[in-house]
Amino acid sequence: MTPFKIFVVEDDPWYGEILTYHLSLNPDYEVTLLSSGKECLNLLHKKPQVVTLDYTLGDLNGREVLKKIKQSSPETQVVIISGQEDIRTAVELLKEGAYDYIVKNEDTNNRVWNTMIKIRENFSLKGEIEYLREEIGHKYDFRNAIIGSSPAIEKVFKLIEKAVKTNINISITGETGTGKELIAKSIHYHSERKKQPFVAVNMAAIPRELMESELFGYEKGAFTGANARRIGKFEEASGGTIFLDEIGEMELSLQSKILRVLQEREVTRIGGNGAVKIDVRVIVATHKNLLEEVKKGNFREDLFYRLLGLPVELPPLRERGNDILLLAKFFLDEFCRENKLPKIQISAQAKEKLMKYPYPGNVREMKAIIELAAVMSDEQYIHPEDINFNASHDLSLFPVEEITLREYERRIIQYYLEKYDNNVLLVAQKLDVGKSTIYRMIQNGELVNP
Repeated sequence: MTPFKIFVVEDDPWYGEILTYHLSLNPDYEVTLLSSGKECLNLLHKKPQVVTLDYTLGDLNGREVLKKIKQSSPETQVVIISGQEDIRTAVELLKEGAYDYIVKNEDTNNRVWNTMIKIRENFSLKGEIEYLREEIGHKYDFRNAIIGSSPAIEKVFKLIEKAVKTNINISITGETGTGKELIAKSIHYHSERKKQPFVAVNMAAIPRELMESELFGYEKGAFTGANARRIGKFEEASGGTIFLDEIGEMELSLQSKILRVLQEREVTRIGGNGAVKIDVRVIVATHKNLLEEVKKGNFREDLFYRLLGLPVELPPLRERGNDILLLAKFFLDEFCRENKLPKIQISAQAKEKLMKYPYPGNVREMKAIIELAAVMSDEQYIHPEDINFNASHDLSLFPVEEITLREYERRIIQYYLEKYDNNVLLVAQKLDVGKSTIYRMIQNGELVNP
């Protein structure tokens, strides 16, 4: 365990010895007694966690020593110990960065002891927070978190590398299930804002009447039920990143208010009079074509260009080639580890089946398919019969995103081919289409080759 370093700076040798002895009763404390301010400043390179500082030193003024300690070692906490009970001086020193102001009396040792416990708890908490931030950073290391090595995903990696170097707004587009929030988190946790909040808001999941209060917050008494002040998501994200998912679902009336927030860099809570300054990076995501929405009059053109920033388009899984197998193995290993199952392999025939499927639900669907296959397997290999596409594919015939009639036709035929084991003649009969149409679509690459 790393020792908790304490400097006791006291020019009264007797008092200094007593305080040092008392603190040294805790074996985790490494206590050093120093007799002058200069000696303390010369040893700050040892990075003490705490300095107890006699306010009336012989060589330097206590206030001067405090300022120099906070300049040289901001993380070091300074506890002023004074023979005088001067409230005004105490308040001034606390404003200048002192952690506590303790008057010398019969209770000093106990007060110092309790103060050390609080400071150490704070250091431990900060250490845990830093550790968790590092862990999150590793988790969202995009080269590890985003599984794949295809040319399509490599383009995304290059854009992320550019995105983390500046505070430019980011607009992420892609089909449902391609991992837009994962990309947003990867950008945030590798940017200069990584130690600040990442706040995600799904614009499609919040009722219209609650959207404004959710984003901007409200003051106590602003409306019935507003029993206390509540800060909004923009304020919550200040200093960090706000991720607005499904931005294309936002109503026009709210779009003008979002635009003002981005232009003025401030929010006004509902029922409030004063504006609150904010500093946020904005990342938005949508499965819609926002430029088309602008042309249709559903999305403000000025807001579109304000949000566009650096566009990142995520490829659908069907365009990522061998990434399909890399992802399948990743999700399978993860599922086995979380459920304490022996390691399961994917047979060659099962891999071939996985590669032929178009994955309309993308990576999210892939994960569900593999987890179900693991459960259905013999716990040694996943075989083709363990892989069930129908459950997920059935829902994908009418996806959230807008697609052409030709694409609907392609998906329906592909679904029936999967359902009837690629029996073209049977599918042609079921759908009442010519078999030559199906063969031509296969030949043109519109359908997966059976």
